[in-house]
Amino acid sequence: MIHWALASDLDRVDHHRRSTSWVAGLWRSEDAKLLKLDAESRFTTNAGGSKLRMTKPFVEFDDQRHRLLGLLDGIPIFAVEALTEGEVHDLREVGFQLSDNERDIAATAAALTHWHRNEPLCAKCGGATRVINGGFARHCETCNADHFPRTDPAVIVAVVDDADRILLGSQNGWGNRVSVLAGFVEIGESLEQAIHREIAEEVDVTLSEVAYFGSQPWPFPRSLMVGFAARAATSAICVDNEEIAYADWYTRDELTRKLDAGELGLPGRSSIASRLIQAWRDGELPL
Repeated sequence: MIHWALASDLDRVDHHRRSTSWVAGLWRSEDAKLLKLDAESRFTTNAGGSKLRMTKPFVEFDDQRHRLLGLLDGIPIFAVEALTEGEVHDLREVGFQLSDNERDIAATAAALTHWHRNEPLCAKCGGATRVINGGFARHCETCNADHFPRTDPAVIVAVVDDADRILLGSQNGWGNRVSVLAGFVEIGESLEQAIHREIAEEVDVTLSEVAYFGSQPWPFPRSLMVGFAARAATSAICVDNEEIAYADWYTRDELTRKLDAGELGLPGRSSIASRLIQAWRDGELPL
């Protein structure tokens, strides 16, 4: 299972990266590595996607294109959006196969390249911006405002009832795949308030208890998924038919039987949704 709870080995060198000459020096290091991403922020991998495929930088450093992700055991790691060769994948597809360090690199690179591609202008005045801080900020040359990559928090919740059944739902277009429920945190809300609101809106279930489970960066394009377990105070379900098309309670035996029969599918193993469901199946939810 994928976990994101330990400290990252990727040193983002926040203070040093402000020096363009220092970042350029890292680019010219003998051991520097470069990860290429395509126009959809998919990264290059080996055949099968079990390992990132990084190359040595071989062109002149361009502080507007080459992003310093950080140092990994002293080795500079850069990312660039460029023409790619061979296989490309996103974190959804291959995250469960990558090492902890490679997941950190891939998640950061994907979110960062997407931000630069989609927000090149100043949000304050609309002026042109240039890349600074080794790729972790943009500076407006008109109003002097600095802009930084955003992270959009979302809550994802394994809801269980007093019979220890789990609540799983499906959206239109998912086919037979079911998952725990999730939603974005709205302005002015705490994470816990977002949980109560989302579950009430999507399936009309009231919660009595909420416990933190863990979190996971989700660069599609820039989310942070914050996982919780929750205890249901009510069990009657009324789906909203907008975000959720179907929802029901499942015992472990029922879920296993339907999975084995091919009647249901679950989220991919790279997701925190998969971790939450597996934790419930193993009796390890924090409730």
